[in-house]
Formats: sequence, structure tokens, C-alpha cells
Amino acid sequence: MASRMLKFTSINPTMPEKRAAEARRSDFQEIYGDYAQTVAEDQAARCSQCGVPFCQQGCPLSNDIPDWLKLAAEDRMEEAYQVSSATNNMPEICGRICPQDRLCEGICTVEQSGHGTVTIGAMERYITDNAWEQGYVTPIKPPREREQSAGIIGAGPGGLAAAEQLRRKGYQVTVYDRYDRGGGLLVYGIPGFKLEKHIVERRIKRLEESGVRFEFNASIGETHKLSDLRDEHDTLLIATGVYKARDLMVPGAGCEGVHKALDFLTTSNRKGLGDDVPEFENGTLDAKGRKVVVIGGGDTAMDCVRTAIRQGATSVSCLYRRDRANMPGSQREVANAEEEGVVFEWLASPEALIDDEGGKLQAVRAARMKLGAPDPSGRQSPEKTGGTFDIEADMVIKALGFDPEDLPHLFNEPALTVNRWGAIKVDFATLETSLPGVFAAGDIVRGASLVVWAIKDGRDAAESMHKRMKQMARTASAAPVAAE
Repeated sequence: MASRMLKFTSINPTMPEKRAAEARRSDFQEIYGDYAQTVAEDQAARCSQCGVPFCQQGCPLSNDIPDWLKLAAEDRMEEAYQVSSATNNMPEICGRICPQDRLCEGICTVEQSGHGTVTIGAMERYITDNAWEQGYVTPIKPPREREQSAGIIGAGPGGLAAAEQLRRKGYQVTVYDRYDRGGGLLVYGIPGFKLEKHIVERRIKRLEESGVRFEFNASIGETHKLSDLRDEHDTLLIATGVYKARDLMVPGAGCEGVHKALDFLTTSNRKGLGDDVPEFENGTLDAKGRKVVVIGGGDTAMDCVRTAIRQGATSVSCLYRRDRANMPGSQREVANAEEEGVVFEWLASPEALIDDEGGKLQAVRAARMKLGAPDPSGRQSPEKTGGTFDIEADMVIKALGFDPEDLPHLFNEPALTVNRWGAIKVDFATLETSLPGVFAAGDIVRGASLVVWAIKDGRDAAESMHKRMKQMARTASAAPVAAE
């Protein structure tokens, strides 16, 4: 079987078939098809089976990538799924939305040798999609039930990963979320053309079938008190993510037609889920027939430009102050957006938003930029060249990143310590906060980041919670029983 591998010199890298841009720009279905089995096996066989697998080092979860690629190449698909899911609670989601070009595939030895990367993300998706189809993915059955309980605030990737890990150990788990569905930004932030919602919904359903309880429309500080949750559960995890949009600080930023990226994406996703969305119906957050300018260069900006295309915008431009090579977003996403008709204005930074006498947006005035000396992080800083230009626009979407909300205020818990950026302070060895027995994970600790990092943090937090509850159980069992 070993001879099946190392085929990178004879087999070229092949992604699953991608739908034509003209066809896909009118709907929100995923743009990539599925591998045929023989193609998947060939692509997996391109792996060089490195003694020191750089792809594994490039993955935040340290996934055993060479192992599950070898199993897939040998058509041992159930084993491939078992190895893949041992380190990742949602491989098929990461396979769809991770920026592999910046992680595992970017550091792949075969890629570095000039033969083109092993298509790790596409194979990760294929293995787990196949596992769902074949019935390999089943509800969790803990070896024993424990009386102790854990509460998790936030049903995004970090919270869901922690819930699964704790349930595997037999703990009673309740997940609280402010929204009316689980999934967090997987459902409301990421568009369907990257991640169709049934993919997330089946994960939620599996957790429910495994005994995890979900309480939706649960707003901590309003419908639930943090102190009550601490009393109810033996440990608590805060995995809320970050939702506070960074603002655009230029003249005219308050004029009519300027919107936050998350408002735009949430509205679109809710519409796709069949919800009644007044802001879409009245045209406020519908890009149809609009001249749209998205400001930003991350993955959220790519989601916005591609959503606007699908809603029927007249034109869609993306304004980014650095060049293409320095964009934080996935280069694959940039290429997909260009194919679909998005115009990128590189080295351009908004200087003012121009409105008419009635306060309605008319255009974006942008300054031409150049890259200057590196900043302390080593990244070249953008500098103005002195030139400006205008872009017609009647809709501007701000995709400038996210910051933490003021959780001590929202939760009515001033003893919850945060850093100067508003992220929760934790002991990084355990992810425990300033509140004993309360842990935190994901973006609310590290700042806006990738889904795969949230999954890792959720898994790490769950392990720390398990250790604490084990110690609590030992202490309780060793305590003397009072005489009656």
C-alpha cells in the first residue's frame, strides 16, 4: 500500500470542479463540486509522507494530515475520518472555509518543491462529507455519565468544539446563545457560497442527539445572569466571539448608505434561511441595483463583495490600502471574487464619503497609497502619495475588522478582567479568567481570528474545565461526611 503515495511528480494538483462564474454569481450555493472517488484517491496519493510534516505544523490543530491522506489514498475512508476527526470537531467546515493557502497548503513540502500543493482542504472536506453520507458520523456516547455540568456561552465554533469535548467525557453540557440558532458566525456571518447552512445544522443536531442542551435567545446580563450560571454549573466557558465593528473615521462616514459588514452579511444569511428581514425587504441592506464599495481586505470583505454580486449590485469595488500580496484575506477568495466581477482598488484608502444635500451617499473619495518602511511587526506601512480619485457609490460596507464588546458591562460582572483592547484576560496555561471556574476561548481572548483557532481554543478550554471538575470531584469525595 505504501507505494500508492508520493505521486506528486506524476499527478498534477486538481481542485474539485468549480462552477462557472456566470452561473454561480446568481445564487448562494457552494461554488465547488465534489471529488469523484478515483480523483480524491489520486489527490491524496500526491502526499510525500514527510518525516517531519510541515503541513501539520502549519495547522493550528496539528491535524494528522499525512496519516488521513494515506488512508484516503488506500480507500480506507472510515479510518481516514476517524483520524481526521480525532483532532478536529468539524473537519468538513474547516475544509471549506480555512485559508489553506496561508496555513497547511502554503507550507506543504510538495508546494515548496514546485510541484503544486497537495489539496489538503478539499480532501479534508471530502473525507468528512463521505463519512456523513456513509453513516460514520454518529451521536456521542460517553463511556460513563457524570453528574457535574458545564455551561458554555456562545454557540460558535469555539463553544461547539468545547461542548463536544466535554460531552465525550460524560459531562452535562448546556450551551447558551444570544441568537435563535446555533453556529454563530458560521451561520450568520459566512455566506452560503462558502458554507451552506445545512452543513452547520447537522453538527448542531448531532450535539443535541448526543445530549447537549441548547438555550437560544439567551442574552447574558438580560435573560440570564452570569452569577446564576456560575451557581448552576460547575464550570463555565465564555466563547462569545467578537462582534463590535471597527468604525470608519473619515468625513461623511455617517451619511445614509453606509453599513457595517456584519449587519449586511447577517441580513443576507437570514434571508437565505427564510427569515422575515425588514432591512432587506425595504432595500436598506439589499445591494440590488446599487453601486457598492466595500472597504477592507480581509475574509469578511471578500464575503461582502461576493454577496453584493449575488444580490445584483450594478458594480462592486473593494478598496484596500495595501497591495494584493499584503492582503490578510485568502488569495483564493480574491481570485474567486475577481472571476465574479469584483473590481479591486489596491493601494487605496478612503479619505472621505461624499453625500448630496439630503445626506445620501454619492461617492467615495480615496487617497492613492504606497508601501513605506516596515512597522514593528515587519509589515510595510501604507503612506499617502498625494493623489486622490472618486468612486461612484450609493452603498458602502465597512469591513474593517471587529473588536470585543464590553463584556464586564454587558454581563454586569465588573470582576471579569479584560485587557486594554477589551479581550478577556486569561491564564494562557489554562484559559481560566479572573473569575474562578470561568474559562474563555476563541476570539474573545485572542481577538478576531480564524475558525480553526477558535476550535483549538475550545478544545483546550474543555480540557482545562475537565481537569478542574475532576479535582472538584476528588475534593468532594474526600470531604468528611457530617454526623447526622
